[in-house]
Amino acid sequence: MPHALKNSQEIEIMRRCGKILAETLQKLKQAAKPGIKTEELNELCIRLCEENGTTPTFLGYRNFPGAICSSVNEQVVHAIPGKYELKPGDLVSIDCGMTLQGLITDATISFIVKGKDNPKAERLLKVGEKALRAGIKEIKPGKRVGDISFAIQSVVQQAGYHIIKHLTGHGVGRELHEPPIINNFGKKGQGPALKPGMTLAIEPIIGEKTRHTKTLEDNWTIATKDGSLSIQIEHTILVTPQGHEILTLSS
Repeated sequence: MPHALKNSQEIEIMRRCGKILAETLQKLKQAAKPGIKTEELNELCIRLCEENGTTPTFLGYRNFPGAICSSVNEQVVHAIPGKYELKPGDLVSIDCGMTLQGLITDATISFIVKGKDNPKAERLLKVGEKALRAGIKEIKPGKRVGDISFAIQSVVQQAGYHIIKHLTGHGVGRELHEPPIINNFGKKGQGPALKPGMTLAIEPIIGEKTRHTKTLEDNWTIATKDGSLSIQIEHTILVTPQGHEILTLSS
């Protein structure tokens, strides 16, 4: 099934939704101080959604019990918010989907909890951000999904890190996961062509020392097999006639 192009009205709703999501993630980052439990960040997200007239997309999706995924250190993705108290120097990825008037944006913010230097996490974070920028830079009509994938892969491998290959980006909008799948590895010029009106979730997912993962006992949280650091970072992007627009940027 091809990616469903969004019309101008849908794009405007996704713009508003993306802005609210971006501001929400910034507020969660500000609240993520040492000692706060990840379940408290989840509760804050739900309150902010209520205040903004949006719905937390993840909550109840395939029975997921949280409004956010709060992955810390070796946790790669899909970590359920709980009793864990953030510690100085923790590497945190908060992934959140938000729905407004039936349309969805999806983004992940990653950061290091203040109070302790963590050079390994700092470098991984910088490479993750660079890989995301490189992928987004490839987005314009006529390019192909493989161009995004290749750009992300090049940055990650040049830094000596590992693409976690079974976790991918995707189309987003009317559903949380739409075609096309956007791998974080690939070849230039391959895959579906990009067209104006496409809305895409671009999300490098990177392991510090390995691409191998395990699923924890909660059947949701995916972590690195060797306990080394990992990172996820993500924006929702609109393909425009001229190029692209990042819908999940905060002011």
